[in-house]
Amino acid sequence: MREKWSSRSAFILAAIGSAVGLGNAWRFPGLAAKYGGGAFLFVYLIAMLVIGIPLLMMEISVSRYTRQGAPGSMRALNRKTEGVGWLAVSNGIGISIYYAAVFAWVILMFFMSFKFKDLTGNTEAASNLWADTIKTTGTTSGFNTISWPVLGCLVLAWGLAYLCIRNGTTTVGKVVKFTVSLPVICLLIMAVRGMMMPGAMSGLAKLFLPDWTALADSNLWVDAIGQVFYSLSTSMAIMFAYGSFLDKDSNIVVDTVIIAFSDMFISILAGIVMFTTMAGVGMLDSMSSSGIATAFIIYPQAIVRISDNGIFNMFFAFIFYFCLITLAIDSLFSIIEGVSTAVSDKFRLDKKKTTLTICIIEGVISIIYVTGAGLAVLDIVDYFINSYTLLITGVLEMIAAGWFFKTMKILEELNRNTGKFKMPSWWFLPSIKFISPVVLTGLFAWNLVNLILSGGIYGADSGYSLKANIIFGWALAALILCSGLIVKLIVKIKSGSGYVEDDRTWDQLKEAQQ
Repeated sequence: MREKWSSRSAFILAAIGSAVGLGNAWRFPGLAAKYGGGAFLFVYLIAMLVIGIPLLMMEISVSRYTRQGAPGSMRALNRKTEGVGWLAVSNGIGISIYYAAVFAWVILMFFMSFKFKDLTGNTEAASNLWADTIKTTGTTSGFNTISWPVLGCLVLAWGLAYLCIRNGTTTVGKVVKFTVSLPVICLLIMAVRGMMMPGAMSGLAKLFLPDWTALADSNLWVDAIGQVFYSLSTSMAIMFAYGSFLDKDSNIVVDTVIIAFSDMFISILAGIVMFTTMAGVGMLDSMSSSGIATAFIIYPQAIVRISDNGIFNMFFAFIFYFCLITLAIDSLFSIIEGVSTAVSDKFRLDKKKTTLTICIIEGVISIIYVTGAGLAVLDIVDYFINSYTLLITGVLEMIAAGWFFKTMKILEELNRNTGKFKMPSWWFLPSIKFISPVVLTGLFAWNLVNLILSGGIYGADSGYSLKANIIFGWALAALILCSGLIVKLIVKIKSGSGYVEDDRTWDQLKEAQQ
């Protein structure tokens, strides 16, 4: 008997928790600052409507019907496309391993927030607080050093993630009631404080008033579309897993719209916090589209300048990093859930044991990110997954759903329990068959062109060696792209001991459900 969500709200909160992550809190405001405020928000909204929502609906509706994770859902559309699902799973594995390290950094800063009490006005000390503790070399040559405080936080991060998903939807449903509401409360508190600061209105003006000339910058469109694509947690097996636990009577159309716009609302709320605070301390022009730089270097400088009261600044730091903890933990455990669901479904394994095994294996691998070379390795891995394998997966998912299958069947499943508010075919079909694959292919090509123009290898101007880029970039991307073949080999080996895989297609599953 497959597990199910205890309620509709449990699914919606879990999906929102997955979609809303650290990128909402630090990358979204940075991009808005970079690209004319309201102009970026305008393009982001268009991308959400045209690409984000249809893609999200596709993943959830297909998995609800098949009651399978990403590989099983893709196989049901066409037996030849199961490998696309394993691409999504592999993306999830790669991302969760380094995301746990970032989560560990956030936990570390939360524990070190008491230090802000004695750093009032000392922006240099505040900006060095994180870097000095993680002992980064800034290169890929520091594997022989480990930051023990970060290692302790990393173990805690994995332990918390496992505790949240150890019993599947049962524990997730309970956890998300707090981990989704708490960051909103924290952001509202910080927004109120930000609005009370001098210069707050100038910050809001920069966030919301559009600079329409920015629309002529092609980078704006690329980054806005990319932010939507990455933010909604598509192409990394999460929404397939969550959708597979849905009741057949669920209203996917309405739920998806709620999830997507909640994600956008929290991003804007985080933007209000960031813009008003940075304006209030005279650092509005210091905002960066680099999330790590914003959270661990730039924003600490702002915290020590919020007031002349060190105790107040300390509590503000605690609230800020606690907010980031609640944002990070949802995203981490949801990615692991996507991986665990796919593996346990495919090989008929015990879900709880599979989840524990995945956490242990990934946890051991993630130790590489707490070494002196960890930050550089993360930079390379993050670039290759986000710029290439995630986009390739998204394109192939759309091609599988739009060209290797009758897309109208997906639309019918999507609208099964809707009332008057249905997903119209003129919105869904063109997006799945044409717009999304074309746009995502364009993003992939854009990144590839930039790669070639930068010298043919990523990091040509950043100091990373060719060897490091081959090992942590190209080799990792190749491993992800070959994941479907690796699973096929495992299936072939297991078949010798009596294992028989479930290869039922969409229509065969329909017959079994009747």
